[in-house]
Amino acid sequence: MYNERVLSPQTELPRRGQKFRGWQLELFRPAVQHPGMNLLFRCLLAATILQPLAAPADEASQRAAAATLLSNMEMEKVMSQSVDQMLQMQVQQNPAIAPYQAQIKAFLTKHMSWEAMKDDMAKIYAAEFTEPELKELNAFYQTPLGKKTLQKMPTLLAKGAEIGQKRVQEHLPELQAAIQTQSGGKKTP
Repeated sequence: MYNERVLSPQTELPRRGQKFRGWQLELFRPAVQHPGMNLLFRCLLAATILQPLAAPADEASQRAAAATLLSNMEMEKVMSQSVDQMLQMQVQQNPAIAPYQAQIKAFLTKHMSWEAMKDDMAKIYAAEFTEPELKELNAFYQTPLGKKTLQKMPTLLAKGAEIGQKRVQEHLPELQAAIQTQSGGKKTP
């Protein structure tokens, strides 16, 4: 049976080979000891400890590469166009808000403008792409095809959103029927 006494900071721990609470204490000891292994272990330990210190510098350069990419993608212009297109779609869906377009645009510009979102966008791109990938994307967007892609992207995204919206509207009765079936025929909001 082992002793029930509680360890305190003053409790002296046993050395290798001594008994502790009735148990024999043996520390791991490699079968083969080699001087190079000790050096390798120390290098790995140092790398593990020092790695987080290097991360902020890498993160900063990765974020800078992301910011450059977003600038090359003319994201400020793209986001401004997106706000305008979003507003147009909202007015088309709900004509009653047409008299309030100026207020809605001011709100969207305040919270969804490039200035409001650029730091967050850089973080997103830095999280999804490595620094070499960001640099490769930067190089691509500086080519004629890359520039054309950027020019066409807002239109392509708007057309894609429009198609998605039409499909949902066309098949809305199917969704409503599925919801009504699931709810047991009760009226749903």
